[in-house]
Amino acid sequence: MDLTDSVAVVTGASAGLGAHLARTLADRGATVFGLARSTDKLETLRDEIGSAFHPVACDVRDEDEVAAAFDEVRTVGGRIDVLVNNAGLGQFGPVDELSVDEWDVQMDTNVRGVFLCTREAVPTMRAQNDDRGFGGHIVNVASIAGLLGNPNLTAYNASKFGVRGFSEALMKEVRDDGIRVTCLYPGSIDTNFFDVAGVDKTDHPLTPEDVAATVLHVLEAPANHLISEVVLRPLRPRG
Repeated sequence: MDLTDSVAVVTGASAGLGAHLARTLADRGATVFGLARSTDKLETLRDEIGSAFHPVACDVRDEDEVAAAFDEVRTVGGRIDVLVNNAGLGQFGPVDELSVDEWDVQMDTNVRGVFLCTREAVPTMRAQNDDRGFGGHIVNVASIAGLLGNPNLTAYNASKFGVRGFSEALMKEVRDDGIRVTCLYPGSIDTNFFDVAGVDKTDHPLTPEDVAATVLHVLEAPANHLISEVVLRPLRPRG
């Protein structure tokens, strides 16, 4: 896809990988709608990126807020070429010490949020299906934890395995409508994710810039070219 003059939606855009994705897409010529709860950080990002970035206050767990956010994207942007479902969080700990609230916030953000945003984007992308057989591209950011179970990650593993299953089913459901679906499985990334999770990250994690470059590579693949899954790992996580 040529991203020049395209319209992209990035969730969890206020910081970390989401902010890097927004910068990368804007640099490539896209108009980027960044969704997040932190409006102050979104405004700061707009000051940095410029008019190509549109901040949209949205909690991806909330059905009404997601619907309103995508209405704004369609009204202002006129179309949706790219959706990057990046918003997510982890809260780790033994299963018998995990609260229901900690379980729910991970499932609601990491899985429900992906579903709600995808449900809004698919009809627009389907209607855009052109003579090349291309309507849009959805990228879901899962995790290595969506491929491998680990102790003390029960809720996070469950949510990211859910994203994996959702992505595979969605890919098969919408490919004939000209919509590409890619699921990413990154290892440790050097963001504030681990501060929220309350655990230490590996000594040599992936950089958000490198992960964003991978997303760009996937998006810019030829129209009749589907990269359905990508696994990214630090080469030497411990040095």
